[in-house]
Amino acid sequence: MEDDDPTTEELRIVQGEREDASKRAADRADSDGETAQHDRRAEKSAYLRQKLEEREEAERRAEGQQRE
Repeated sequence: MEDDDPTTEELRIVQGEREDASKRAADRADSDGETAQHDRRAEKSAYLRQKLEEREEAERRAEGQQRE
């Protein structure tokens, strides 16, 4: 049975894409409120991407320790 759950790397890439899209939307926004909303979304995506990078690194370290 295949594992349909996305990998940490795939999740990190998605969050990076969401961050970029939110930044572009903020640049195109018509009002300050819209800009602020898109900026918050971009910040959240950046935070989640950073956490996924940390998780990826921890997974690599754990995998390396298991090999030793």
